[in-house]
Amino acid sequence: MGIAASKGFMKHVLLCTCVLLTLTACTPERRSPDAIREDTAKATSEATHDATAVAQGIAEGLKDGGAINVNKAQAEKLETLPGIDEEAARRIINQRPYSDAYEMVKKHAITKAEYDKIAGKVTAK
Repeated sequence: MGIAASKGFMKHVLLCTCVLLTLTACTPERRSPDAIREDTAKATSEATHDATAVAQGIAEGLKDGGAINVNKAQAEKLETLPGIDEEAARRIINQRPYSDAYEMVKKHAITKAEYDKIAGKVTAK
């Protein structure tokens, strides 16, 4: 889904660039072909730079923005969760595997109160 969204976005940027090129070429004032080429190159460069930045942001968001898999995450990643310190992260890791995230409570790796703070931020895959 993330790759499809990136491709869709890139198609949108390409379409916008084509529209911009068309509008640039259809201006009522007489401009030299060199000036038009220069403006077009500049607009294309800016659009490409922006599209690249957006695509990188989407990729990073998809990579880092999802829920943390408690069956695979390293202690450092678990410690980024609210209320999970080094000791809790170690207990989570030592009680693996989990069939679902709430099983961390059932196995006494964390308390129900700790789980309530991280419930929407974790998964067990």
